[in-house]
Amino acid sequence: MAIKVHGIPLSTATMRVVSCLIEKDLDFEFVFVDMANEEHKKHPFLSLNPFAQVPAFEDGDLKLFESRAITQYIAHTYASNGIQLILQDPKKMAIMSIWMEVEGQKFEPLASKLTWELVIKPMIGMGSTNDAIVKESEEQLSKVLDIYETRLTDSKYLGGDSFTLVDLHHIPNIYHLMNTKAKALFDSRPRVSAWCADILARPAWVKGLEKLQK
Repeated sequence: MAIKVHGIPLSTATMRVVSCLIEKDLDFEFVFVDMANEEHKKHPFLSLNPFAQVPAFEDGDLKLFESRAITQYIAHTYASNGIQLILQDPKKMAIMSIWMEVEGQKFEPLASKLTWELVIKPMIGMGSTNDAIVKESEEQLSKVLDIYETRLTDSKYLGGDSFTLVDLHHIPNIYHLMNTKAKALFDSRPRVSAWCADILARPAWVKGLEKLQK
């Protein structure tokens, strides 16, 4: 049975899963979820994700939700496909796991607030930008990116010397923020800026964008 990704093109979590599948050279079907008509709050979608959020994922009889859990499943299950997105050495994998947690716990909450305020809200007509939230999020994200700048003196990528799930998980929010004033936070840090340019130029990411925008 074919792999299916249920989601919407604007969703950073959906983009994360699609990019992972393409990095692994896997065929899949993208199933658009009509959130405007609250399809995500009804069955059969709720049988895929009871929290009524995108994406949802199917691989045969396996049903998953939460984008980072999905990408880890893909990376482990299809390890021999495409490029390696995990590390085989236990110590290196432990370091990589730390930075995966950093993305989810430190980077994502701030970057997603900025993405919502600066990109998504204006795009879907959800009201004016909350400048106070933007200011606070930028200040806090700056501190995280200072740590990233230091980390990137030790390795080419955040998780180690090769591109991994750590970097992949960052791409969707960074992509959105590159077209906003928050871009300055990344550009002002040379190593972070070079890292962003590198991961955003990945063929799999570009291909994923094209697929979602059709």
